[in-house]
Amino acid sequence: MSGNNKNNDGFLMAEMTVALTVLGAVLVGFALSLHAFAKFNRYQLERQRCIAAAQAQLDSIAATGRPIAAFDFERLWPRLSVSVKKSAGTGQWEGLELVEVTTKAKSFRHEVKVQLSRYILADETPR
Repeated sequence: MSGNNKNNDGFLMAEMTVALTVLGAVLVGFALSLHAFAKFNRYQLERQRCIAAAQAQLDSIAATGRPIAAFDFERLWPRLSVSVKKSAGTGQWEGLELVEVTTKAKSFRHEVKVQLSRYILADETPR
């Protein structure tokens, strides 16, 4: 009977080695997928921040005729850059002013860029 146990000991060692190798591969795959989800979520967060900042900038220009002050913008949305471009409306939009707001942020190695635009009344904008 003791001879039978020695034959099973080698099989048990091989089975444990395979099981631990498979478990290790599963854990590595799980860790890699968590990192990928973290990168994706960070990108989406930065994109949402850019959209919120651009929308607030457009609302400020439409309501007051001026963009949000640079100091306040930096305080509200740190690590975001913003640019505002105004141009006269053409065609059916004549008499209106086109305001384009572009916001940029960094997410890991990727740049997040959001551009929103709105036509506003050029002569009735409060100054």
